[in-house]
Amino acid sequence: MKLLSDYITDFLEYCEIEKGRSQLTIRNYNHYLDRFLEFAGDIKPVKIDLVAVKNYRLFLNRLKDNRNHELKKKTQNYHLIALRVLLKYLSKNDVETLAAEKIELGKQEDREIAFLEPNEISELFNATKSEKNELIKLRDIAIMQTLYSTGLRVSEIAKLSIESVNLEKQEFSVMGKGGKTRVVFLSNEAKEAIEKYIKMRRDNSPALFFRHGTNRQSNDDIEELNFLTPRTIQRVLIKYAKRAGITKKVTPHVLRHSFATDLLRNGADLRSVQALLGHSNVTTTQIYTHVTDPHLKEIHGKFHGKVEEEEENDQTIIKNDEKISKTQMSKSKSGKSQSSVSKLDSDSDEVDLGEKKIK
Repeated sequence: MKLLSDYITDFLEYCEIEKGRSQLTIRNYNHYLDRFLEFAGDIKPVKIDLVAVKNYRLFLNRLKDNRNHELKKKTQNYHLIALRVLLKYLSKNDVETLAAEKIELGKQEDREIAFLEPNEISELFNATKSEKNELIKLRDIAIMQTLYSTGLRVSEIAKLSIESVNLEKQEFSVMGKGGKTRVVFLSNEAKEAIEKYIKMRRDNSPALFFRHGTNRQSNDDIEELNFLTPRTIQRVLIKYAKRAGITKKVTPHVLRHSFATDLLRNGADLRSVQALLGHSNVTTTQIYTHVTDPHLKEIHGKFHGKVEEEEENDQTIIKNDEKISKTQMSKSKSGKSQSSVSKLDSDSDEVDLGEKKIK
């Protein structure tokens, strides 16, 4: 009978060939499953039971990285998710082992979403004016405008080619995680920034965002791919965030968060934002619902408890009316002058109007 290491190899090949997973996903699966293999040993799958999983969770909880830091709950869950996916694969192939659904994920800390306010976005974009190289300045503002307009992941924008972006329609398709395609849209500002950048270029590279001024580029006319790497794009944002004096950590993903936050603040529904971000599950998009909290507070303050307040006002008016009627009857019986009654009528009207003003 095959051992666990053999099945892990089969599983990784299955992910690559049949499921079409990216190399990054496969590398991560391999890393997490190797850790389980390191803990449990090269055992037979049938030996994986709840006791083994419990001990593995204790192992992960006490494990420390190279910097002597404990693994975050989120990272621990990644290990368990990889194990669950492996167990599902084994079950699908009639290999006797523990049922994947018996492994529950640990509770993790609430995810904090970092995003930029509109004024910070403006400051970030304006910081590109300090760049002396005109071509790089045009490229960098185009990168940031595109990120903020589309909500693209850094890995997605780094792969864009000139031909893939339809500037006339201001929309294009992009392949995201899991090989899923979605349509994203360019704002007028992003379109204009890209057009200015492309117009000034003299290279023949198909890359939308080109690596200018590198040693590999001997002149502008040679045809080289020279796509920017995700890391280079991250450095671009860090550079301008510092120049703008923004103390928050600014990354391509922060602009993605800012994109989603801006949509929701301006009335977009969660399902539409989910589609634009390329989330498979709406629960992933729900991390952005923090932006609706102030709006909910306004609604609560405006409408909650108003029925009770109106009822109290109505009761006050009724009591005052009853008091006025009794006073008028008493004055009539005592034979008071008409002027006195008129005065009371006048006072009564003031009280009644006063209550209506309160209402």
